[in-house]
Amino acid sequence: MFSLPSVIAASPGVYYAFENSDMVGKGIVVLLLVISTFTWSVMIEKGISLYRAKKLSRQFVARFKSNKKTITNPQLLREAAGNASPAAQIYNQGVEKLLEFYESDPATFSHSSGISVRPTKLSEAQYNAIEAVLISEVSGQEIELETRVGFLATMVSVSPFLGLFGTVWGVMLAFCGIAAAGKSDFSALAPGVAGALLTTVAGLVVAIPSLIGYNLLTSTIRNIATQLDNFSDEFMARIKLEQLSIARELAAEAKAAAAGEEE
Repeated sequence: MFSLPSVIAASPGVYYAFENSDMVGKGIVVLLLVISTFTWSVMIEKGISLYRAKKLSRQFVARFKSNKKTITNPQLLREAAGNASPAAQIYNQGVEKLLEFYESDPATFSHSSGISVRPTKLSEAQYNAIEAVLISEVSGQEIELETRVGFLATMVSVSPFLGLFGTVWGVMLAFCGIAAAGKSDFSALAPGVAGALLTTVAGLVVAIPSLIGYNLLTSTIRNIATQLDNFSDEFMARIKLEQLSIARELAAEAKAAAAGEEE
């Protein structure tokens, strides 16, 4: 693993440079060591959670597409209730609002028996309200996916500057020591410069993996976000299709009622 602790343990020269650093330089290295530990923990934890979210969302979307019944199919509702994926959460929020307009209690679908609901015609305002709920939930899920990723972006920017500060500080002290001694002996300069350069190495060791991890995580988040946006659009498209079917049924019922009255 390309982390600061592994780099320090890999070379005896690193210990030499650390021993010849002043308190500021050592403090920066220790700080970067802590940061390195946190960045790796964030990357590993976030990578696992994003992989799981992407996998579960893909599975639920596939299940949603394979559902040939109504969007409020009790079996699909039960599956979504026990699914923690972002796609399932979006579905739950959308269906909850839809069932509110269908004048049905969403809790009834949490039981194994399930209660079918006969869809009713939605008004334009109700349709827009469902769409607004979906948009809001998609945004909320995307914010949740991005949690702690900003920490990596900050470390990518801050770590090299911390290392550079330590290097400039160390070189300055090394030259001040030579000036105070009154002689330009390279052997006297080398330990101080080595200790100063260690902070730059430490900063880069933190920044490089953080940058790679940040790019990989943000790419995964973008893919999941696109998946959720597409799912939201498909959810609304399914409602439109059901509404067209409802309109045809209502028209047929009205026609049959009119024919019965004529008889």
